[in-house]
Amino acid sequence: MKRFFGYALMLTLLTATTFAAKNSQSVTLSENVKVGSTQILAGEYKVSWTGSGPNVQVTLAKSGTPSVTVAAKMVAEKHDHRGFTVNRMAGVDQLEGIQLRDITLVFDSPVVSGQ
Repeated sequence: MKRFFGYALMLTLLTATTFAAKNSQSVTLSENVKVGSTQILAGEYKVSWTGSGPNVQVTLAKSGTPSVTVAAKMVAEKHDHRGFTVNRMAGVDQLEGIQLRDITLVFDSPVVSGQ
C-alpha cells in the first residue's frame, strides 16, 4: 500500500510538471515595450498563461523583476519562430502579441483618444 501511494504521488508530480510546461514558454523581447499600463524592459521572459478558452491571463516573468499579468486572447496557430508584434502609438511601443510554438497570445490594445 505504501508503494502504491509513492507511485501515485510520483505520477501526480510528473503530470503537474507536464501540464505546467505546456502552458509556459520563453521569449526574448529585443526592445522595451509597454504591456497594458506597465513598461517592461527588453530581455528573456518566461511567458505563462492560465485558462483553456480563448480568454486567458498571461504572466510575463523575468528574473530579478516583478512579473506582469495581463488579459489576452489565445489563438491556436503554429509558428516556425517565436516572436512578438509591437505597435508604436504616441511614441510608445505597445506589445500587441506574442507568437509561441503552437499559439499566439493577442493583448488588448489600449484605447487611444481620437481614434
